[in-house]
Amino acid sequence: MALKIFSKESQADGYFNDGQILEKKPIGFPQDGGLLKPYSNLFYWAHAWASKNDSIIGLHPHRGFEICSFILKGEIEHYDTLLDKWITLEEGDVQVIKAGKGISHSEKLKKGSEIFQIWFDPNLQESLYEEAHYSDFKSDNFIIKKEYGVETKIISDINNQIDLKSESVQIYQHLFSRGTYNHEIYQDRFHSIFIQSGIMKIKDVTYNPGDFLIVDNESSLSFEIISETKIFEIISLIKLPYKSYAEMHNLN
Repeated sequence: MALKIFSKESQADGYFNDGQILEKKPIGFPQDGGLLKPYSNLFYWAHAWASKNDSIIGLHPHRGFEICSFILKGEIEHYDTLLDKWITLEEGDVQVIKAGKGISHSEKLKKGSEIFQIWFDPNLQESLYEEAHYSDFKSDNFIIKKEYGVETKIISDINNQIDLKSESVQIYQHLFSRGTYNHEIYQDRFHSIFIQSGIMKIKDVTYNPGDFLIVDNESSLSFEIISETKIFEIISLIKLPYKSYAEMHNLN
């Protein structure tokens, strides 16, 4: 089995506003010094939180990438130059910015809030020439599937719960009860797994909240759930049908 582990401690750090917003980055920018480089159509993945007070990340530009924000706890406010107004996103909501030719946005993380911000590469050779687009999706609109001790929130799959151009991306949030599981792995895909809460064991090794796993080239992943565990999973192609930005610029 190809299983790669990136503990919370090994991930790159980031912060805004003198530490009012803190980050751990499973996939950081080259200058961040993290161990993991971009792969598949995953270019950047940051876990950010504001524990002390509300804090604003000022207006800044994006081009080409699909910038997705997943609200894990609390609420945030968002402004961009396309909408030209502030909107509120709450726990469980998802935001998608297709940056296209260019868009600038700002975020306000409320005290106690926590998010993932993940950048997908939709083929920048095309997306850089497209118009920017914004959309958001409310938590209540996502399908929840319950079976065999697992509750799965389907954020994006082959039926496109959220509208992503990035090739063949599937996104799920799983809540596992205590027990032993065999989790299906697609052999032509990376399965990128972030442990949000709880404790899990793989081959007698314990993994904790904040740890990041990549699995590929296997039919299943066997693990034991020690305490109720929530994981965030992105499934993406091992080989893209286009050259990613990271490949074109020798970043992976």
